[in-house]
Amino acid sequence: MNLRIQSARVRVEMDCFQGGSVLQGTVVSGCSEVRSDFELESDEPDEKLRLLIRNAKRACFAENMVQTTIPLRSSVKLNGKPIDVPLDD
Repeated sequence: MNLRIQSARVRVEMDCFQGGSVLQGTVVSGCSEVRSDFELESDEPDEKLRLLIRNAKRACFAENMVQTTIPLRSSVKLNGKPIDVPLDD
């Protein structure tokens, strides 16, 4: 957008958890919240900077992946051969 930016910073934090037991086959993990704190410093007009920030957030793969349920396609090979790994007993 050809804007003059003095400083831009982003900090991303996640509340992740892991529980259960690997040895007992009950291990679980997840994330309960993701926080993104974005700071921008510029002398450009606020209206242009708001558009820049909106465009950046719309283009952010990480934010969009967290906000949107997306299908996961996963494959596993054991000794070169595809296998199924059931996650439920």
